[in-house]
Amino acid sequence: MLGLLTVLACSGDPSPAVTVDGAWVRMMPPGAPNTAGFMTLTSPVDDALVGASATIAGSVELHTHLEQGGMMRMRRVERVELPAGVPVELKAGGDHVMFIGLKVALTEGQEVPVTLQLASGETVDLSAPVRAE
Repeated sequence: MLGLLTVLACSGDPSPAVTVDGAWVRMMPPGAPNTAGFMTLTSPVDDALVGASATIAGSVELHTHLEQGGMMRMRRVERVELPAGVPVELKAGGDHVMFIGLKVALTEGQEVPVTLQLASGETVDLSAPVRAE
């Protein structure tokens, strides 16, 4: 079980911008161009996750899964709402962070630095381990 990680806003604010629990990145077969990241986010105030970045990928997007015509399809979303005090799970089959155009092959146990962007203007840096499901 991964521990709870409280991440401070990069602005140097001493109060936690968001609490991140269980962050991880899915290990994919060699040559796979994309992967996904998962975590649980809890914000002390109403906010929203509006973006992310990581040096391992050409681009990083927020995605969700929607049912269309009886099929589950992945779609990009502009934001993931973070209601004050409510844990929001980014998980397989739901909202998640998508790493597109991987620049490096990921190995199990590798730590991936990720920066989250919040609607409040804060950024949050974290490190997520790569693991097989």
